[in-house]
Amino acid sequence: MRNLKICISYNGAAYHGWQRQNNNITIQQVFEECMGKITGEKITAHGCSRTDTGVHAKEFFVTVRTENRIPCGGLVKAMNGLLPDDIAVHSCEEADPDFHARFSAKGKEYVYLVHTAKTRDVFADKLALHYPYPLDEKRLAKAAELFVGTHDFAAFCKAEAKEHLATTVRTVYSFGVERENDKVRFTVSGNGFLHNMVRIMVGTLIYINEGKRSEEDITRSLETGARSDAGITIPPRGLYLNRVIY
Repeated sequence: MRNLKICISYNGAAYHGWQRQNNNITIQQVFEECMGKITGEKITAHGCSRTDTGVHAKEFFVTVRTENRIPCGGLVKAMNGLLPDDIAVHSCEEADPDFHARFSAKGKEYVYLVHTAKTRDVFADKLALHYPYPLDEKRLAKAAELFVGTHDFAAFCKAEAKEHLATTVRTVYSFGVERENDKVRFTVSGNGFLHNMVRIMVGTLIYINEGKRSEEDITRSLETGARSDAGITIPPRGLYLNRVIY
């Protein structure tokens, strides 16, 4: 039995996230059906993350166990020939038997893209958040540093998701905000992320930009765990899983 580590990327605009669902099309379903056609097996793919509806991935790892002996290079070529245009396979390699795409990960890096031009970019539809207002990236970069470190991020998690978690403590390694012309990138890395955590952190920074929250509210929310102290859950369209750390 082979344990394969496969790297893919995808535009998530047309999908209801990674994880297979009964009534909606997902990345996992499309991936498993494609690989199943190639190998002649019933495939179960384990993803490195459970990205939400409309979220994208520039680097997403999958582990699959198979008895099929197709070489990795041939498997990559065959899958790219069958997959839709919004999913691509970049690499495939033999992994140790105990390697798992999700549980072996040491951390992840996410990017959230904001387009700040007055007129929306029709070519970035569903790929970035259009925010046609002044945005002080230098102030927000300084505020984002307050998230760095080990904290209880209960205030930055979808309420229903917290009920099933042993802990809401996570470590953020870095959080940067950079501008390139009218595009602003929010880049955050950490050992793990709660449901909607990145979108709420970015939404809180957007609220600070608008004067609806302050830097003190970030500190307060990390201490109290109160969702009301944080900002909005920003839309998923600008969020990318950018890198997985093993």
